[in-house]
Amino acid sequence: MSVRILGGSQTDFGQRWPTSTDGLADLLSTASLAALQDAELDAGDVDVAHVGNLAGELFTGQAHLGGVLASAVPELAGRPISRHEAACASGSIAVLAAIAELEAGHHDLALVTGVEVMRGVPAATAAGFLGSAAWVGREAVDAEFVWPALFAELADHYAERFGLDHAHLAAIAELNHTNAHRNPLAQARDWDFPDGAFGEDDQVNPIVEGRLRKTDCGRITDGAAAIVLASERGAERWAAARGRRVEDAARIDGFGLRTDRIVLEEKLATPDGDGYVFPSLRGAVRDALDRAQVADVRDLDVVELHDCFSITEYATLEHLGLAAPGEAWKVIEGGLIGPDGDLPVNPSGGLIGSGHPVGATGVRMLVDVQRQVTDQAQDMQVAGARRALTVNIGGSCTTSAAFVVGKDEA
Repeated sequence: MSVRILGGSQTDFGQRWPTSTDGLADLLSTASLAALQDAELDAGDVDVAHVGNLAGELFTGQAHLGGVLASAVPELAGRPISRHEAACASGSIAVLAAIAELEAGHHDLALVTGVEVMRGVPAATAAGFLGSAAWVGREAVDAEFVWPALFAELADHYAERFGLDHAHLAAIAELNHTNAHRNPLAQARDWDFPDGAFGEDDQVNPIVEGRLRKTDCGRITDGAAAIVLASERGAERWAAARGRRVEDAARIDGFGLRTDRIVLEEKLATPDGDGYVFPSLRGAVRDALDRAQVADVRDLDVVELHDCFSITEYATLEHLGLAAPGEAWKVIEGGLIGPDGDLPVNPSGGLIGSGHPVGATGVRMLVDVQRQVTDQAQDMQVAGARRALTVNIGGSCTTSAAFVVGKDEA
């Protein structure tokens, strides 16, 4: 592949924004202009733009977000701009669309922004809106909160098929919250928890749905993230104009994208021949690694993966190839994924600690790993990181997207 990441940005995921078109426009403008500034570019330099968003129509009443971006950043008016939706993987789909255009030679510089405004409605209303990414009227029909209920079904599946100790889910949640304390833009960066907050005390850590408790759940929030991508030709022009080297920019080495049936029950009923619960998730990860010519995920330095719930990360660790199906607990107990482990996972805090503005999450992951491989991650920096993986899922592993990001040695 020959696509470079020239710069990126993320808004403060702890900040509330107006639940309106104005809020969406301000988020799009803030993230986009900051990413362009990070890339030392002007908005007028952009050839094409893409927006990732799940539910602007539901949370704010606003659709047609390509036009909203053109109004928020007027220099983009007249450029081709598209909006993309694939539930929580919407941002990754927008990135993939931009990559395809750059690699085809249609454009040289692309702006990709993911955005969501989600905090201005009651929790039950938000849960209903988010339920639109499941099979409406068929899944979790009696649940108060659709996605905690569906991922609690996944936890039940693991418990029945392999055995599951909540202590391992608690360890994931606690690690991600601890990591978030080092992230100045994380939603939970200042959150404190009482003793027992990650355990099975119903008073301190109440059940939300099924086996999943309060601290097992990531929180939706308002936010946007943006990256600037360049073709090989665009990166060469960018470097020459600034007295830089193309190699100074991070590169996208590989990608994977798989889409499965939308209904969780159907997926759980058909594991693959190797026992993986979600063959399409395993396939997306393996596709990204293969395209990047990475034989083993342990050859990478850092991973940002989708932990909308602790059980999601638990399952994804296996689908990376770090453990056999049902044995993610070995990875957790062995300390592999901690900040000082051999393969740190979610140094940003992930979705549980950093926050989950749904349409922005896939782009945010790429911003974080781009900073990791270029030594710009500050207090979150993994020493010597040069190759990284992102894994972003939509729905109940219905859409699975993965990217390998690397950096040439100086």
